[in-house]
Order: sequence, then C-alpha cells, then structure tokens
Amino acid sequence: MSRTVIATSEEMKRTLERLALELLERHGECARFVVLGIQRRGVGIARRLCALLEARLGRPLPFGELDINFYRDDWTNLQSTPVIGRTSIPFSLEGCQVLLVDDVLFTGRTIRAALEAIIDHGRPSRVELLVLIERGHRELPIQADYVGKHAATRREEHVDVLLTEWDGKDEVVLSS
Repeated sequence: MSRTVIATSEEMKRTLERLALELLERHGECARFVVLGIQRRGVGIARRLCALLEARLGRPLPFGELDINFYRDDWTNLQSTPVIGRTSIPFSLEGCQVLLVDDVLFTGRTIRAALEAIIDHGRPSRVELLVLIERGHRELPIQADYVGKHAATRREEHVDVLLTEWDGKDEVVLSS
C-alpha cells in the first residue's frame, strides 16, 4: 500500500489559521454564528477552528457536535454497523448562521445527512460548509464554502485526517 503525506502538522495549523481569518473577513463579529463539527474528526477540526475564532473575537462561540449516522442513506450497503457517536447541540439553531465543519469532502453524502440532522434541531438562517480537505468525486451537488486544501485523488484512494486527539499526531495522508 502506497502512503503519501499531503499535509503535515504545521501545514494543518497554518491552514486552520487561514480559514479562521477567511471566516472573520466574511462574518465580522460572527453574530448569531454557531460552529458544528461532524463526528469524529470534523469535531476535532471544528474545536481547533472555534478556539482560533474565539481568541480573535475575545468571546466564546456556541459549539456543537453532530453525529450523522442515523441520517445516512447507505445503511444497507455497509459491510459493518456504523458506530453511533454523540450529538450535542445545547442551543437552538433557529435563525442562526451555522458553520458545518468536516475533515474531508468526498461524495457529498455525509454533508447531505448532516443537513437533515441540522434541520431536526431548528431552521438556521444559513448553513456554510468548511472542510479541511476537498478531494472531488461528488455524487451529490454539494460544495464547500471554505476549503483548507484541494487534493487530486483517484476514486479508489483514501484520504485520512489524523488528529492528535485520536491518533497521536496531526497529518493528512493519501493512501492507495
């Protein structure tokens, strides 16, 4: 199996700092702004991004965790049963500007499921998508508003985002 590092720890850190600045440029004081991370690694990326935004804004932002497994459209096609994670959204999404954060945008099916899950928690005024890695091969008409890095991949390749919290190190790896 071939393995190529496409983003180091330092590159990931710089990318998140750049994305935080893009968000602040577009949203200013981030009024009615909430950050939702998609379980698992989207949550880790969202926490880091939220901390960067909070440091610049000088105040906390509402933060939530979203598990999309109950909303998947491929339950019957899976080889194994998905592990159900935690959804924690301790506030209403009604009228909020939601920043949805995930690690990798691939087919778009995870984001479709996330949008359904969000609606179950209220009707936001807007949902924007931020991903660390955009790899193409969409099956649904979904695109990210903020992209950390574009990675040219073949459909059969895998992009793994490793985070210190779960993997002991930060890095993005392309394997085939």
